[in-house]
Formats: sequence, structure tokens, C-alpha cells
Amino acid sequence: MSDAASAQPRVLHLVTDPRRRGAQNLARDLHAELLRRGGASDLYALQPHADAPGAADTPVLGPARFHPTTLRALRAAARHADVVVAHGSSTLPACALALAGSRTPFVYVNIGDPRHWTASASRRLRVAVFLRRAAAVSAISDGARDVLLARFGLPAHRVRTIPNGRAAASFPPAADEADRRAARLGLGLPADGPLLAWVGAVAAEKRLDLALDALAELPQAHLAVAGDGPLRAALQQRDTTGRVTFLGELADPAPLYRAADVLLLTSDSEGVPGVLIEAALAGLPAVATDVGFVRDVVQDGVTGVLVPPGDAAALAGAVRELTADARSARGAAARQRALSRFDLAVVTDAWQRLLSDVHAGARR
Repeated sequence: MSDAASAQPRVLHLVTDPRRRGAQNLARDLHAELLRRGGASDLYALQPHADAPGAADTPVLGPARFHPTTLRALRAAARHADVVVAHGSSTLPACALALAGSRTPFVYVNIGDPRHWTASASRRLRVAVFLRRAAAVSAISDGARDVLLARFGLPAHRVRTIPNGRAAASFPPAADEADRRAARLGLGLPADGPLLAWVGAVAAEKRLDLALDALAELPQAHLAVAGDGPLRAALQQRDTTGRVTFLGELADPAPLYRAADVLLLTSDSEGVPGVLIEAALAGLPAVATDVGFVRDVVQDGVTGVLVPPGDAAALAGAVRELTADARSARGAAARQRALSRFDLAVVTDAWQRLLSDVHAGARR
């Protein structure tokens, strides 16, 4: 091992479960990139999940998030690491409990909007106690950092902004129209006409219903939905247009980004969504609700269009605004911005600095 590699702290990445979504995707990408750079990194999940019962790349620590067996296994695994990185809200209390009194510090990665997931006073108090046990907190945007500092009274030096990230090489833009058409045919989608992509968990806060309502006002468009969740069956039955294709979970959404003309994000709450970064890297402009810290990725009128949450008519109007020329220009601008701010190489550089600082602080 090189001197540079041996100087890197040993990292344990912790996710809630083995599914490939949100916080889990960032954890996997960071884990893989640290390994590629010669570092020592492990990835564990707190509990299994029915949709990913035995993911080979993510060993499960126990039967449930806060089960005593799970917490004991986490503490034991942390003895072999210099720093634990907790990805996702359930991993915060797990680390705060399991690592109390441990010599291994942990960093909490906040990827959502703290104003949404700590709405009640009791939850804010509980989360504040857990956050203060973290050696550092990573915020996905400067806006999120400001919220964390104001809402929980954390010391400023312990909260660092590190954006969400994705590997640019995994999301290449369509080379030309033939490439775009091939991507459509490969997914069983119409070869011609405007194609809208919607990617995410089919759950209440993601508001896929708004995308269906917007589609009703766009008679020439087709909607491709990539994702699964508790509302999928009901929303499939609700569609009366015959212009919606439910693709289910895609192991690789990159072909859909190449196939589509616009990405729709219709959520009521978000942090800095990975799907917006993936689409931007693929040169796909977005029409997105202006919630959370979405505007960190989508610059209104430059890389896409922002609309108020809950407004299907505004979504449809924004899609109509993106003519072929506007789509091309905003897609190119989205890709340039994503390469400079959200490429995994840039994000991992920032993570290595934070991990080294936390490890050095723990050794003092």
C-alpha cells in the first residue's frame, strides 16, 4: 500500500438497509470511490429490507434498525474503523446509541430538509441530542447547513457543506438522436414524441399524482415512471391517458435519462435529490418543484424550470416552455454545472478532507 493510501482513515459507511435509493446510493458511490483511490472502506446496512433482502455488496448487521443485536454488531464493526459515516436519518440514532463511549467517531450525512423531518418540537429536541454526539455533520448545501446551525444550535466548525454527488461517467448524455431513439426502444418506450421521465420512490411525498395530472394537459407527451412504492398500484389504475409506462425499479436509470426530453420532479419535500444530479450529468433539463434545496441543482431558466409545489398546471406550463432549442441549451448548462459541483471526483475530494480532519481530531 502506498503512503498516501495508508494515511487515509479506515472508513465504515452505514446505511439503513440495502436498497439502492437516496442516501444508500451516495454511500455506495463514496465507498467504491474510496476503494478505487486505495483507501480502506466497508459498507454495512442496519437491517434487511423486503425489496433487497440479500444485497451481496451490503452486509446486514441485525434484524431491525435499533435492535440490541444490531447495535452490538455496529459497535463491534466500528472497532475496525477510524471513522464511521452515517448515511440517512435512521443511522443517526443508531450511531449515537451504539458508539456512545467508543473511541471511533462518527460523521452524520444529512441529505434531506431538516425542516421537514423534524417538524415537531419533541423530534427536534431528540435529533439535536443525537447530532451533538456526532464528531461532524455533513450538509448537502449551504442552505441546509444554515438550517442545521439555526435549528439545532450546533457549533459552526462541526458542520461542513459537501454536496450530493454522482460519477459523471455513469450518466453520459445521448450522443445523437439515434442514440436517444435506441435508448427508448430498449426500454419499450415510444420512439417519437416528447418523453417525460419521473424517477423515484412511488410514495406520498414524491407526488407522482401531480405528474399524471400534468400529463393530462400535455396530449402529445408520454410519461415514463421509474420506481416502485406503496402507491404504485393505485396510481397505475388512476391513469386514464394510456400514455404512462411504469418501468418499475431500474438497476441503471442512465438509459432513461438518455431517452427522455425532460425530467419531472414533483415532490413536496426534498434535500438535494440525486436524480436531479444524474439527469443533469446526462444533459437532461428538469422541471422541478421548488422545495428543500432543489434550486442548488436546478437554476430556474438556466438549467431547467422551478415551479411551486402542488401545482400540476404549472408543471405542464413549464414543460411546454421547454421547446427543443430550450431543452438543448438548458440540458448543456445543467451538465456543465453538474460536472463542476456534483461529480463524484470533486465530492470525494471534499469527503477525504473531512474524514482526515475527523480522524486527526479523534487522535488528539
